[in-house]
Amino acid sequence: MTALKNKFDSIIFDLDGTLWDSSGNVALAWQDAINQVDYVDELMTRDKVRSITGLAYNVIFDTLFPYLDLEKRNELMAICAKSELDILHSKGGDLYPGLDETLRYLVKKYKLFIVSNCQAGYIEVFFKISGMAHYFSGHQCYGTKGNPKAENIKDIVNDHQLAAPVYIGDTMGDYDAATKAGVPFIFANYGFGKVESGQMATINTFGELITLL
Repeated sequence: MTALKNKFDSIIFDLDGTLWDSSGNVALAWQDAINQVDYVDELMTRDKVRSITGLAYNVIFDTLFPYLDLEKRNELMAICAKSELDILHSKGGDLYPGLDETLRYLVKKYKLFIVSNCQAGYIEVFFKISGMAHYFSGHQCYGTKGNPKAENIKDIVNDHQLAAPVYIGDTMGDYDAATKAGVPFIFANYGFGKVESGQMATINTFGELITLL
């Protein structure tokens, strides 16, 4: 692995599949939401949740429930969103090994940020559960303005006047967004997706960032 020390002034992280895995509890929350309506008869699983991780929140429901009309899809999305935050507030997600010690090392050298395609309030739940808000200088998500990830990455870069940021994520959607935003990309191979080429580096565990950066 090529070391990339002193190349960047900041690191922007994806959340799901990069910092934690909440897919099991999100599946529980969405199943609870589905059980509240009479127009969907589906079993929500961790694998289904992982298959759409990284998509914008509204696109997730377009993808999973294409047979619903817009009104019902939006209603289900709102119920899922509330159920998700309720359940994650109590159950959280699984933090990837070495998260705290790695962030503690990185924050001494870089400004740290999160940009995720999640709903509003979700990053705050991650901060509450993990106790790691103090490592991050800012965050942006789909739920704030309804913008795609590339635009949210650009917002962080511009708002915080970052000269040499790098984005770390686990899906092709993350790679595409970083590329559109003009930011180099490091692929988190332990997450939910696959990126075959174009990344500046690949990490197999979160802790490898200490050696890499």
